[in-house]
Amino acid sequence: MKSLKARLLRDKCIECNFCRSYIACPGENSCTGCGSCIEACPREAKILVEVEVPDDYVTIKVNGEKYQVPSGITVLKALELIGFRVSRLPGEGDIYVPCRTGGCWACAVIVNGELRPSCITPIQDGMEIITDIDEITKKPPLRIVSSFQGHPVGGVGTPYWLKPKGMLYSYIEVACFTHGCILRCPSCQNWEITYSSVGEPLTPFQAAHLLTEARRLYGVDRMAISGGESTLNRRWLVDFIRSLKALNRDEKARFHVDTNAVILTPDYIDELVEAGMTDIGPDIKGLRLETFMKITGIKERELASRMLENEWSTVKCIVNKYWDKAFIGVGIPYNSAFMSLDELYEIGLKLASIEPTIQVCVLDYRPEFRAQYLKRPSFNEMMEVKKILEEAGLKTVICQTVRGHILPSS
Repeated sequence: MKSLKARLLRDKCIECNFCRSYIACPGENSCTGCGSCIEACPREAKILVEVEVPDDYVTIKVNGEKYQVPSGITVLKALELIGFRVSRLPGEGDIYVPCRTGGCWACAVIVNGELRPSCITPIQDGMEIITDIDEITKKPPLRIVSSFQGHPVGGVGTPYWLKPKGMLYSYIEVACFTHGCILRCPSCQNWEITYSSVGEPLTPFQAAHLLTEARRLYGVDRMAISGGESTLNRRWLVDFIRSLKALNRDEKARFHVDTNAVILTPDYIDELVEAGMTDIGPDIKGLRLETFMKITGIKERELASRMLENEWSTVKCIVNKYWDKAFIGVGIPYNSAFMSLDELYEIGLKLASIEPTIQVCVLDYRPEFRAQYLKRPSFNEMMEVKKILEEAGLKTVICQTVRGHILPSS
């Protein structure tokens, strides 16, 4: 029979060893075809190919029923083969698999009594799998989280008056970074974390304890969670915010979520605010579908269209419902290679029509990950970007530049 396996393109490989050191992989000889190394390789030196494999089957038990499935595949693939519907978006299938690289654990099922990410866990003979949500939710949610550290400039959801002027930095918050992302941005600014699936996953309380300790170490009041994409594992994130609030009961404590906003819903936002979220920074990755697809690497037009629409609806929702209850800052990635100044102006007009005083932080995207062709925007170019957005009616525009942040004049 035939199966998909990862293969190395040696002429493209630069021996960075990311696929061997940061991906929970059983090795090329035991490849399950999960595709995580293909997504993660910065030089696209890995591909999936169809190969002949022996007709070898294993017996597994799923929710008490026995099935025979091919060996050498993932738990997720086995579940698909026996009829489970898999979806990239929440609430649209039996198993929600947003990142598919093993970082977010949103696709976790119970394997031999323990939670495991179905997207990268190899199938084994005699394995017992439980997909029942009621059983899964009896166990604490897990997610890979790392880099609990002080942050000198904050994120797009950090108020501009806290950000340093020029290149003079001091810590203004502590942050941690969740692994896994639903997008495939070729210019991902944090790809080493986004695609890493190694390390022990943490419960929400464990992560909250580490971030609280970091707060005390750095002497700040703001605690932020970024990624990757922080919102993929909803149960984990809500419990994490609740745990942070329980460990930080003083009035100065602020709980900040940065997000690409492509899967947030009004009820999810409500739940985060009720849990304790005080600040949120959604990204807007374009106005035109082609721009969004170029920035995010999402190739399916229908999926990309839904994600782009959801980013904008999220901004409208949080402004309309939580303007007086949470600090809101919107991020825009900019580089002339993927966004024109005309489109940037149109984005400014649309944001100003929602709320002209909303904080907008423009990020000068640099050569990173697979987008080595990019040229980082100059300081003068970012000054022009700021001027264009202000001419569109926005009152609070910040621009990230090679010289530090350009802050609002007032």
